[in-house]
Amino acid sequence: MRNIMTLCGCFVLLSASFAAGAVPESSGPLQAGVGCVDITPEKLPVVVNGGFLPWETDKVIDPLHARCLLLDDGRERIVLIVVDTCMIPLELADRIKGQIAGKTGIPADRILISATHCHSAPSLMSALGTPADENYLAELPGKIVEAVSLAQQRKQPAKIGWAVGDDRNNVYCRRFLMKEGTAPTNPFSGKTNDRAQMNPGHENPNKIARTGPVDTAVSVLSVVASDGTPLAVFANYSTHYAGVGGGLSGDYFAVFAEEIKARITEKVGRDKMSDSFLGIMSNGTTGDANCIDFLNPDRKFDYRSVGRETAEAAMRVWPDIEYFDRVPLGMVEKRITIANRVPTPEEVQAAKEHLAGLPDGRPRTTNDVYALSTVKMADWPKTTEIPIQAIRIGELGITALPAEVYGITGLEIKARSPFRPTFNIGLANGCFGYVPPPEQHALGGYNTWRTQTSCLEVDAEPKIKATALELLRSLKGAKP
Repeated sequence: MRNIMTLCGCFVLLSASFAAGAVPESSGPLQAGVGCVDITPEKLPVVVNGGFLPWETDKVIDPLHARCLLLDDGRERIVLIVVDTCMIPLELADRIKGQIAGKTGIPADRILISATHCHSAPSLMSALGTPADENYLAELPGKIVEAVSLAQQRKQPAKIGWAVGDDRNNVYCRRFLMKEGTAPTNPFSGKTNDRAQMNPGHENPNKIARTGPVDTAVSVLSVVASDGTPLAVFANYSTHYAGVGGGLSGDYFAVFAEEIKARITEKVGRDKMSDSFLGIMSNGTTGDANCIDFLNPDRKFDYRSVGRETAEAAMRVWPDIEYFDRVPLGMVEKRITIANRVPTPEEVQAAKEHLAGLPDGRPRTTNDVYALSTVKMADWPKTTEIPIQAIRIGELGITALPAEVYGITGLEIKARSPFRPTFNIGLANGCFGYVPPPEQHALGGYNTWRTQTSCLEVDAEPKIKATALELLRSLKGAKP
């Protein structure tokens, strides 16, 4: 805990914007294009992901979208895609990238596809007790390809800049160190004697302290046309979904997109806005964070208030952004092999005995879900290959991490990155569940419990972090 608090003090210095450095002569004038396609399911009802047990809905609270920003400096073309969905499996992400490459000629390793992690969208993969919605799986890929094609068609001379805002009102560590013997322990999780608990409640007398820091930055990448007309704002924030309930919605990520457009329109005037202006909010390092402050009295918030407040944070820095019409673009990817945490034969047998007691074999409780996952993992592969990406846009660095990493991981990457500023996009190019640092694994708790979709080895976090920093350094030309 002392190490965590020491790191916290260093990270405050990161909340500032920085000008771009020298531009290589080989960088040509920047061009940019945006594309947005409605991905609301055509067939209802749909299975919704994000809960322990499956549920269906035929209600659309607000439409879902795939949003795309394409950048081209004459040497490199890179594509950033953010999808209103909970999680995108690696196989699906790779398949969509292949289709995009075939249609546009943009190499698959220059494409980033990330999920917002809203818990109010059709299921694209089996997770916990929820299966994938096969109809939606068939619908979605073509629509994402369409968004990229649209961005390519709209490509035009552009300028780009960045800044870092701050919103401390909507992100808090949701994991707490608990008094010994008071944290729940799941018998089929691969853990015993847990000391950490997620969402312990406001009045719980057994909580001792939060287990880590959070990243409060609202990172802003802004693109304007050569005449200054706003084209896009691509943002990043590190809190979990805010929650909608009862139907399909893009959660606060979608509200941010609406609100940032409204605020910029008010600032510059409707006649100076592009009709295709696109706001985008990406998921940051949210594995141990959400919008609830368990150390203070319960407060009122909802997905619309979180969207509004993050847009306000972005607008506090947006007017002062410096823009550049030439910046070096770079994108690199590396796939690394990580060991899986697999159940022992004894754990599998215990899970089978538990499931035998269910009336119809269907899970009804959290323990049932983890028992079922344990049985399914009986012959699980020993290792998994996961992709890590890094992007350079001038002196801005971006990492793409295919998991829900913790706030301290994202903050450390930012502190050690050769780029100022840097931000991290989570649940990008796949989904491999929670990736706690080793010391957090030792505390146990929900975010460490083993399932089919969250089973990377205890030392996965240092390996992922080291790879992300290695890729950032390679883009900068810096030594380790």
